[in-house]
Amino acid sequence: MSERIVVVGAVLLDDGRLLAARRSAPVELAGRWELPGGKVEPGETADAALVRELREELGVDAEAGGRVPGEWPLKPPYVLQVWTARLRPGSAAPEPLEDHDELRWLGPGEIWDVDWLAQDVPAVRETLAHLGHPAARGGEASGA
Repeated sequence: MSERIVVVGAVLLDDGRLLAARRSAPVELAGRWELPGGKVEPGETADAALVRELREELGVDAEAGGRVPGEWPLKPPYVLQVWTARLRPGSAAPEPLEDHDELRWLGPGEIWDVDWLAQDVPAVRETLAHLGHPAARGGEASGA
C-alpha cells in the first residue's frame, strides 16, 4: 500500500577515520552532517546506487562492501540502509560536489563532535558497533 524508498549511506573508513559530509541542501538540512549516499533509483540495486551516489556527490571511484544489518527510518516513505565502501586504488580524493559543502575525516575521538542529522545518529552508532569501531558508544547527545 505505501511506497518504501531506500536511501543508501556509505561508511567510508580510512585508517580508522570515518568520512562525514555536511549538507548544503535542502535548506532544512543545511549545516548538519551525514553519511554520504542517496536514493536507490527504480531498477537499480542498492550497491550500484551507492557507487553512483559516491561518484556524483564526492567525485570518487568506490566499491561497495557489505550491507550493515538493519535499516533506519527517515522521513516517510524513506528508509536508510548503510553499506561499507572503499575507495578504489587510484580514485581521486573525495570532494563535496553535490548537496554538500564540506567533508571531514573523523577519527575515533571526533566522530561525535559534528552535528549529525538526527536520523543518522542511530545508524552511525549501530554501524560502528557492528564494525567493532572504538567510537561506537558515543552519539547520545549528538543532534538527537
